[in-house]
Amino acid sequence: MSDGTDFEEEFPPESRPELAVDAEFALLLTHDVDRPYKTVQSLYHAVRHSDPRQLKGLLPGVNPWWQFEEIMALEDDLGVRSSFYFLREPHLLAREPGDWLDPFYWVEHAGRYELDTPELLDVIDRLRDGGWEVGLHGSYDSYDDPDRLRTEKAVLESALGGPVLGGRQHHLNRGSNTWRYHREVGLHYDASPGSATEYGFQQGYRPFRPFDDEFVVFPLTLMENALPDPGEFPEAAWQVCEHLLEEAATNDAVMSVLWHPRLFAERDFPGYRRVYRRLVERALELGAWVGPAADYYGLMDHPERSVSKAEPVSEPQTGSAPESECSDSGADPAESDGGRSGDAKEADRSRVPPSQARDNKVKSTANTESTG
Repeated sequence: MSDGTDFEEEFPPESRPELAVDAEFALLLTHDVDRPYKTVQSLYHAVRHSDPRQLKGLLPGVNPWWQFEEIMALEDDLGVRSSFYFLREPHLLAREPGDWLDPFYWVEHAGRYELDTPELLDVIDRLRDGGWEVGLHGSYDSYDDPDRLRTEKAVLESALGGPVLGGRQHHLNRGSNTWRYHREVGLHYDASPGSATEYGFQQGYRPFRPFDDEFVVFPLTLMENALPDPGEFPEAAWQVCEHLLEEAATNDAVMSVLWHPRLFAERDFPGYRRVYRRLVERALELGAWVGPAADYYGLMDHPERSVSKAEPVSEPQTGSAPESECSDSGADPAESDGGRSGDAKEADRSRVPPSQARDNKVKSTANTESTG
């Protein structure tokens, strides 16, 4: 399915699962862990905010974008939990040489991190043990690369010490086969369909099943980036959130929101933390069920898998990890491009329609966004 698909028309309300909880509506809280470290971005924010204090982010041991503890404390105080989707972008030098000069991939590389560092392993353990969901944030090209997606899932499951149920694609990327790839590698849901610049229930009020089986798609109702800047227009930002909550309550909806962890850093992104807290508090006041996507998925009644709707995309790999991970070549299996040449990848990006590039942040041209 392409991003131009009208999901409301293709999956009409009568074909979608009923609300799975005894509540006025459901609110799914999600966080895409894109950039947990603030490094070179300190220069950008120092200039943007005319604030030389931002340069502290360049000092060893200073990392204002590490917001895991703050988010966990905030949500624990409210009695809720959420989903954290972890990303594993390949190293720039592990890409095709043609990608090395692409500014877009330099931006992606600037935020790259590894999952096997002691501090991230500790965070993942604490999230899991505390009742939060740890899910997959598929890397930029993985939406069209099942081998990469499978390996990224295996690496995250190794760090987690257990299975990953679902997640969301980086930049909300998806193509005609993305959900089939998700399903084939063992994911049970995707939370990607949505927009970085628009909000609302354009994709319907409830999740849908593209294969009429247990695989579920949760449309994204609101990414915080689409709000009026709450630092400058706090009431305008809040009015958007309140109207969406009221619409969700009126329509027995499953509403999904995305707040990137770094936007809880008040100095860099003033107002976003306060709006998030207010959003959750108001949802609870309205009688909503609030929690991670995986928990809601677990409360749904699921039909048997329909093999006729999604054929295997590749031979499943056996053993505790993909074969390439166990080789002695020294190459990182997630750093390969699955046999796709640089020309083929560039052709994929150039074919993206303008609406998809605009709504899902898929890059059909050179990246011009800040690294912040």
